[in-house]
Amino acid sequence: MSVDIGLVLALCTAFGSVAGFLYKFRGAREAPSVQLTHPWRSTVELFRSPLYSLGILIALGSWGFHVGALALAPISLVQSVIAGGLVLLTVVADKLFGIAVTRREWVGVALTAAGLAFLAATLDGDASSAHSRYDPATLAVFLAATGAVGLLLALRPRRPAMLAVSAGLLWATSDTSIKALSSHLDALGVGVLVHPLALIILVASLVGLLISARSLQLGDAVPMIALTSAAANLTTIAAGPIVFGEPMPASRLGVVVRVAAFALVILAAALTPPPRADDVTVV
Repeated sequence: MSVDIGLVLALCTAFGSVAGFLYKFRGAREAPSVQLTHPWRSTVELFRSPLYSLGILIALGSWGFHVGALALAPISLVQSVIAGGLVLLTVVADKLFGIAVTRREWVGVALTAAGLAFLAATLDGDASSAHSRYDPATLAVFLAATGAVGLLLALRPRRPAMLAVSAGLLWATSDTSIKALSSHLDALGVGVLVHPLALIILVASLVGLLISARSLQLGDAVPMIALTSAAANLTTIAAGPIVFGEPMPASRLGVVVRVAAFALVILAAALTPPPRADDVTVV
């Protein structure tokens, strides 16, 4: 039951994340250019935009759902649902906001449905718990590698695609740390707030947020959101078996189906991004 609740929270995360992204895009375009060498000043200027601030508030709510999802369900399943939700939001936009959905976007929805169906077929025996335990050395190497690559990509400040991937990798660093920190909740309680992983979560999240804002200023909403989401989801899903020992299906066919399911969901998210920010009426 806890895993089921976690996946519902993951779906809520997907909707909140993309909605917040769209508002942040509009707000970032109104703000002065982000200077990564002056993070504090740039952050203050971004928050002077009401739309950007609204996007952050929505994103914070989504982040709360994400924390709950990671604490209750396997990390790879949580990220797969979030990736699928990114595509499903396009359908909601068509029905609720009157935004035309292209054939390519409908194909993406079909890919997501197929991916989630195949994923459900491989859950027997490997999704009965949250899978939060980890080897500290493995976690340290994974976080260091992911964070370092993310920061290196940010050294190309005039390449919005690089910045989008950089933000995604830093958020994957944060998400993986959240998952690891959730295993200490029973023992530490509120003490998790002063755990070293909490500092990694804070720094990676804030730096990723600033880099993401710069990518949205330089690039179009659709490819930037897709690249950031794909980088974050792919990396965090990889943390499941690498860091937390999430078991793969016993049979070779099961492994192939599981990998294909993940690939379908992520591919669908990349091919069918949410609607363009300039197509959404902001109220």
